[in-house]
This record gives sequence, C-alpha cells and structure tokens, in this order.
Amino acid sequence: MNTNKTNMKFLVPVLCAGMFIYGGCAKQQSVKLDQPIAQSATTAAAAAATEKPAAKAATAEPATAPLAASAISSGSIPPQSQPQQAAPQAGASQTSALEAIYFDFDSTVLSDTARATLAANLEKLKAAPKAALRIEGHSDERGSDDYNLALSERRAQSAKKYLQALGFPAEKLSVLGYGEERPAVKGEGEEIWAKNRRDEFVIAR
Repeated sequence: MNTNKTNMKFLVPVLCAGMFIYGGCAKQQSVKLDQPIAQSATTAAAAAATEKPAAKAATAEPATAPLAASAISSGSIPPQSQPQQAAPQAGASQTSALEAIYFDFDSTVLSDTARATLAANLEKLKAAPKAALRIEGHSDERGSDDYNLALSERRAQSAKKYLQALGFPAEKLSVLGYGEERPAVKGEGEEIWAKNRRDEFVIAR
C-alpha cells in the first residue's frame, strides 16, 4: 500500500509535465497552421488592391476616341470642324458688274457700243429678277449747269427706253440726271471729258 502511494506520487508530476508539454506543442502547431492562412489573406488583399486601380484606369479611358479619317472622308460621320459656308446671294456678283455707257459731245444718241453694253447689262439683271434699276446720267463740264443737268437726264432716258424695248419692266426703271456734278475723272481735255459723258446703272433692291 505504501508502495502504491509512492508510485502515485511519482506518476502525478510526470503526467502533469507530459500534459503541459503536449499542450505547448499543440499551440505551436496551431500557430504554424494559422500563419499560412494569414499570409494568404494578406496576399489576396494586396492583389485586390492592385486590381482596383487597374479597373479604375480602364474605366477612366475617354469614351470618345478620335474619329477615323476614313469615316470622315466617306461621309458617314460629318466632320464638326468644318463650318458651313453661307450661300452667296443670288445675282450679287452679276449685278455688281453693270457697265457704264458713253456718249458723244452734246449727244443723247446711243452708239452701237452703248447698245451692246445695255444688252449685256440686261442679261446680268436676269440673275436678280426682283431688282429695280436706277439710271444715272452725267455730262462733262462744258456748258451751263442747267443745260448739262437737262442733258444728263435725257441721256438716262435714252438708256431707259432702250432697256424697255429689250423687255425690262418699265416700273422697275428710274432715271436721275447729275449734270457735271459727279465727274468720273477730274481734269480737262477730250480724253477726260469723254469719260464723264456717261450713264451709270445702280441696283435698287
């Protein structure tokens, strides 16, 4: 009986020591097993953090890419950088080029050249059928003011009658005589005076 008690006293400390050692080993194994899990979780979090900026960068790409030159040239996509040009007014260039006609000294008779010029002007006026025409007569400086004023008006009347004969509506024609007040060229001499004996044509819209 005493021997058994002695054995029990000896076994109890041994068993306690064994249990303590076993418990320590189990904790170490648990720690070692948990470390890979923690490391894998950290790696996954880092990978997710790396992928998020890449996804944001892909999303932040501009939605509108430059238009292909072939698409613009083919007409499928209208180029926005080409502003539309305003259409020129019909007949603007034609009616702005009406030519003057010239007269001999102290004469209201239309020369062949003057008749041809009037016919050419009429063709230009067809580009603006709603336009009215004012004929302005002029003279050179020789003679009195009253005489030259009347002479210049008769010259305008000669052109008006001829245009009417060619078919231009009379209600769209008006005449005005300036006499020697508005010379085309200033100075003296037949060459200069010949340029001042004239009819000019003004579009009145």
